[in-house]
Amino acid sequence: MNVVIYARFSSHSQTEQSIEGQLKVCYDYAAQHSYTVIAEYIDRAISGKTDERPQFQQMIDDSSRHLFEGVLVYQLDRFARNRYDSAIYKKRLQKNGVRVFSAKENIADDPSGILIESVLEGMAEYYSAELAVKIRRGMDLNGEKCLVTGGGTALGFKVDKETKKYVIDDERAPVVRRIFEMYADGATVADICRYMNAHGIKTSQGNEFNKNSLRKMLTNKRYIGIYTYKGKETPGGMPRIIDDDLFYRVQEKMQKNKKAPARARAKEEYLLTTKLFCGHCGEMMTGYGGTGKSGKVHHYYICNGVKRKSGCHKKTVRKQYIEDLVIDVCRQMLTDENIDQIVQGLKAALERQPKNTELEAFRKELKDVERKRANLLNAVMECNIDLVRQSLYEQLELIEQRRSELEYSISVEEKRNTQFSPEMIAFFLYELKKGNADDPVYRRALIATFINKIFLYDDKITVHVNTGGDPVEITGELMEEIEKSDAEAECSFKGASAPPRIDRSNDTLLRSILLVRPAWAITRW
Repeated sequence: MNVVIYARFSSHSQTEQSIEGQLKVCYDYAAQHSYTVIAEYIDRAISGKTDERPQFQQMIDDSSRHLFEGVLVYQLDRFARNRYDSAIYKKRLQKNGVRVFSAKENIADDPSGILIESVLEGMAEYYSAELAVKIRRGMDLNGEKCLVTGGGTALGFKVDKETKKYVIDDERAPVVRRIFEMYADGATVADICRYMNAHGIKTSQGNEFNKNSLRKMLTNKRYIGIYTYKGKETPGGMPRIIDDDLFYRVQEKMQKNKKAPARARAKEEYLLTTKLFCGHCGEMMTGYGGTGKSGKVHHYYICNGVKRKSGCHKKTVRKQYIEDLVIDVCRQMLTDENIDQIVQGLKAALERQPKNTELEAFRKELKDVERKRANLLNAVMECNIDLVRQSLYEQLELIEQRRSELEYSISVEEKRNTQFSPEMIAFFLYELKKGNADDPVYRRALIATFINKIFLYDDKITVHVNTGGDPVEITGELMEEIEKSDAEAECSFKGASAPPRIDRSNDTLLRSILLVRPAWAITRW
């Protein structure tokens, strides 16, 4: 079988060594299974939470050429860290006859593999979210000190590398003053954009000016020395470029020129997206909102075939009702017997896990870096020549930076390893068993963990769960209730046939649990 390898690291704190470790494990796995590796796709310093990865997208496109039958990744979170992208792109690969293999997780190629994969993907999504929380904590601390918190630096400022504070960029600050003066003197936003672009002046991101970037700039209170972070304003937190009089004259003019904003619409989450399909034409059903005569917004799932007017006449289904029904099916899966079988399956999967060579490589390099650090410290203490001592200090600074990067990478890899604990999986499943069915996080976890596909017909629903057993079929008068147009109707979904027990050989659900495990379960752990 011809396969390609996809490798990725997510931040500059991970390096080419991370890629080398992933490639080594993947090539070893390919050799063990007699796969022929015909290409490598590598994305550097790009998060798996986004699908905007050039090499990843190139790989997806190349799959349509039918030159390979498999994509080999170090572990599933290298492919994607959110279940939506994972489902969408695996479906595209599947249509092209391509499967995704995990070298590290070594998931079986049978119904049991589906369960393990869904668990692993869910855990990866959780840990990605948990890591984001830690990053936000660090940003919050910097915000309290009026330091740089990441992201772009506004035009007219630059960052002092030593103090991490904003300072005035003497070359570009005059551009900022000129823009404010032009607007205060009556120039329009479009006029200023044309002027700046005609003179080759760029934004802080190196792009041409447009109306959105200019309006954002004209309302930025940092130009009058107010440091802002998460809505909190700290006067004097950074240097001033514009005086108050000019700034507030501009604000007054902008308010007069401002058009009435469009009414904001709350974003509704459709939990069954990528899971719910039309039973008649096989197209995915996606969410949409409609406003009734009373002005109230109702939410539905609609067949994409109906949207495209391709000939399908499947009726819409109310979002709340069908999601409640699916949640009930999932909760019936959480028997003590099923939980025990999932945990036992995980233990068997653990026995198939290869060593984490990436973590070992990080630890080995850290040991070498600490040795070099100790030698440099000794050299600094013994040196009495100022020029040489300064050079040693510069080398020591680079060593300290690499040491910090390695410690961070090791902590991330160690955290990934903890996700394979059978005890934690058991805890997570028992938390799901007693969770609140109205909790959005809980509902997402249940659906992502247990639901593979749902086919909705006019007279029945067929729910395929991640257990490899027979699908759950719901028929009869229930469907008439589901398709009622009255969004206020209260329906009962009793009468659904009981979900099948989990097959003892089935590892598929394990994948979903490891991908989905929510923050509230870990906090309690």
